[in-house]
Amino acid sequence: MDLSYTPEYKAYRADLRAFLEREWDPQKARDRQSGEAYVSEFRRKATEKGYLYRAVPKRYGGSEQPADVLQVQIIQEAFARARAPMEVVGNGMLIVVPTLLEVGAEWQKEMFVEKTVLGEYRWAQGYSEPGSGSDLASIKTRAELDGDEWVINGQKIWTTMAHTATHMFALCRTEPDAPKHAGISYMLMDFKQPGITIRPIKQISGAQEFSETFLDNARTPKDWIVGERGKGWAVSKVNLKHERNNVGSATRTVGEFEKLVTLAKRTMLNGKPAIEDPSIRMRLVTLEGYMQAHLWSGYYQQTLASRGESAGPLGMMNKLNMSNMGQTIAGIATDVLGPTALLAPSWSGGPMGDERWLNQIFGSIAMAIAGGTSNIQRGVIAERGYDLPREQLD
Repeated sequence: MDLSYTPEYKAYRADLRAFLEREWDPQKARDRQSGEAYVSEFRRKATEKGYLYRAVPKRYGGSEQPADVLQVQIIQEAFARARAPMEVVGNGMLIVVPTLLEVGAEWQKEMFVEKTVLGEYRWAQGYSEPGSGSDLASIKTRAELDGDEWVINGQKIWTTMAHTATHMFALCRTEPDAPKHAGISYMLMDFKQPGITIRPIKQISGAQEFSETFLDNARTPKDWIVGERGKGWAVSKVNLKHERNNVGSATRTVGEFEKLVTLAKRTMLNGKPAIEDPSIRMRLVTLEGYMQAHLWSGYYQQTLASRGESAGPLGMMNKLNMSNMGQTIAGIATDVLGPTALLAPSWSGGPMGDERWLNQIFGSIAMAIAGGTSNIQRGVIAERGYDLPREQLD
C-alpha cells in the first residue's frame, strides 16, 4: 500500500491550503455579531471550489464532485489543520441527506436536501423508545392513515437534538399486524405542530443533547415516507450505515489521543508528570498501537474504495474500534486526573481543560451505545461479516 501522494494530489493540496489561508480567518468567525454570517459565506465559497458537500448534486446545493477518497482525505486534513468549519454538523448532513440521496424520491431530495445543506432544516432522530433498548424493531409508535395524512401517536426517547430541530425522521409502525421487522415505515415530520411535545433530558455531563418526544395525534403528509410503506426497516439500515461510518471515523480518536498525551504531560501524578509514570506510559503506548492500526485500516479501506472494491468485514469494525478506544482514553484520563475526575462538570464551549475532559469521559459511555451498542456490533460482525451461526438461547 503506497500512501504517498502523486504530484497531482500534492498540487491539489497546495491549492486547498492557499484557499484556506486566503479565505479563512478564525478571529472573524468568533465575532459575536458577524461571525455566523462569515462562516456561512466561507462554506459557500468552499462549496463553489468543490471542497464541501462533494457528494451532494449541485441542484440540491452541493458541489457535485466525482468520488475521490484521496481528495477527501486531503480536505479533511487541511481543514483540521486550519481549524476551519466543514459541513453543517448534525443529523441532517450526517444521516438524512445521504439517506435521501440513496433511497429518497426525487421530490423529497428537492424539498429537503438543499435546505438541510444550508442549515435551514435541522433534524432530530426518532428511533429509540422507552422499553425498546437495543431491540429497535420492537417500536410501538403507531401511524394510522387519515385521508392524505398520517396520524402518529407514541413516544420517542433519546431524540438527538430535538430541542433545536425543525424536523424529525422516525420509525413508526404502520402495519400493526405484520411481523416485528415488517410493517415499519420511515417517516419525516415537521416539528412545528401542536401534536409534538419535547422535554429535554439533562445528561450527567450537564448538556442537553437529547429529549423525550411525545407524539399525540401528530400529523405528517401521506407521501412523507422514505422508501416503501411498511419497508422502513430496510431504510433504517441505510440510515444506520451512514451514522456508523461517521461515528467510527479515526479522525476523532487521533485528536483525542493527542489531547490525552498533552494532559499526561501537564498533570502531576505522584509528584511527577503523569506521562513519566510507567503504568500510564505503557497504557499510552498500547493505546497508540491500537489507534495507529485503526488509522491505517482506514487508509487501507480508502485504497480499496478508490479501486471500487469492498472492505468486507473490516468496514464493519470501525465503529466498534472507535468506541473501545474512546473508553480506553476515558479510563486513562480518569486515572491521570485523579480526584478531579469525581467533580461535577460544567458544560461550556471553552478550551479543552479538565472540565471538557470530564465531558469526554461521560461521553465515551454514550459512544458505546450510539449507532448500535458494542455488543450489537459484535453480533453484526460475527453473523454478517464472518457468517458465524447465531447464538442459540435455551
